[in-house]
Amino acid sequence: MRFLATVSIAALCALPALAQDFPLDARYTDADGDMVADIPSDAAQLVDPETLVFAYTPVEDPAVYVDVWQGFLDHLAEVTGKDVEFFPVQSNAAQYEALRAGRLHIAGVNTGGNPIAVACSGFRPFAMMAREDGTFGYEMEIITHPDSGIAEVADLKGRTLAFTSETSNSGFKAPQALLTSQFDLAAERDYTPAFSGAHDNSILGVANADYDAAAVANSVLKRMVARDAVDGDALVTIFKSDTFPTTGYGMAHNLTPELQDKIKEAFFSFDWEGSALKEEFAAQGEDRFVPITFKDDWKVIREIDAALGVEYTCS
Repeated sequence: MRFLATVSIAALCALPALAQDFPLDARYTDADGDMVADIPSDAAQLVDPETLVFAYTPVEDPAVYVDVWQGFLDHLAEVTGKDVEFFPVQSNAAQYEALRAGRLHIAGVNTGGNPIAVACSGFRPFAMMAREDGTFGYEMEIITHPDSGIAEVADLKGRTLAFTSETSNSGFKAPQALLTSQFDLAAERDYTPAFSGAHDNSILGVANADYDAAAVANSVLKRMVARDAVDGDALVTIFKSDTFPTTGYGMAHNLTPELQDKIKEAFFSFDWEGSALKEEFAAQGEDRFVPITFKDDWKVIREIDAALGVEYTCS
């Protein structure tokens, strides 16, 4: 991989201060002001399922992650005393709907989707993968292929830029906002947007010259290069953002408090050493789960949404 530029997202952060509340769907409450749904106080609204269903964010081929997550799911089953199933979710929307409907109990939700999952699905994020020194996160990169004739961001004019999905932070919301605010490049007017559906689709599409360029999460890119799913020499980076929070791990709001505590315990007590999880995420140096809060760690993502005029409407 060749890096040709690093671009700051400071312009996006120069926004009016956001309101201190967060627009949760009417079915949820937030009495403590932490911006996530409260655990129901009415015992009749709590659930304690015999089988816990877990889903990882659908950024790549779900089949790859069945084996990657199995060791952790075995640990989760041991700590909670529950059977645990892996749900190979095919889309962000399907993941949010499954959470909202009670068919999904624990999930890793992509960065840009956390606000929607929190607002509309009662998602309570509490953890994130991190490195040994406690740092975490990833950058959004705009990539192209060596023969594209695109040497800098301005060269995207008149070309096709692949996004992943409209709920993705690095795959759509952040690059769209940054291109508009820093380079005066607007979708449809200056470049043709395309939607690949997933980061791996965008990365492979650029490597095979199906797309002129694509906006992707470099965490996914690093993992694909590390396992030889794509040749790093087939890609060139022309834009790299500041660091964003990565996948947020959390659970449905209406699990019993005791079960929620056990789920948290399972995340923070998991031994990464020698695990398939550590091997998969070694490319970005992540080897542990650390506590996070939606209110603090997703502030920059809510600011990006505010800049784009995003509203969290639930149907």
